[in-house]
Amino acid sequence: MRPYYFLLIVTAVCITSFVSCKQEEKKVIKTEPISFTKEGELTIYRAETDSLLIHMDIEIAETDYETQTGLMYRKGMETDQGMLFIFPDVAMHSFYMKNTEFPLDIIYIDENLKVASIHKNAKPLNEDGISSQVPVQYVLEINAGLSDTWKIKIGDKIDYTRS
Repeated sequence: MRPYYFLLIVTAVCITSFVSCKQEEKKVIKTEPISFTKEGELTIYRAETDSLLIHMDIEIAETDYETQTGLMYRKGMETDQGMLFIFPDVAMHSFYMKNTEFPLDIIYIDENLKVASIHKNAKPLNEDGISSQVPVQYVLEINAGLSDTWKIKIGDKIDYTRS
């Protein structure tokens, strides 16, 4: 009879432990929302006519941390906002949407400040690499669909100033 009671007690302890572990609530870590910080202004001009396409406020990413983090952990941007990535050298660059919660158009810009390639509607939270296709020094991220709305084309020019 003793082995029966011992087995019953061990089973009860195991079930109690299992149930109490399952009922433990997961801890949610709350972080402060990251808001847009205006660090400059950027203008895009039509290549053939030098006519103004758009003027916007920009946040600038140029340190390793800033370029690796980009627009991660943000809920979105206003239509007249973007993030300009500035790299020290001209090279092939690849971006991904890890921890980026809203879709983007990614505009790759060469060392002469001309649009070199455009990737439209990058999907949120997607970790696939999105290549510049050609060597570039700058990258502009804007809300998805705006490159079509503003009719941005390869060869269009940008100009930017820091605040």
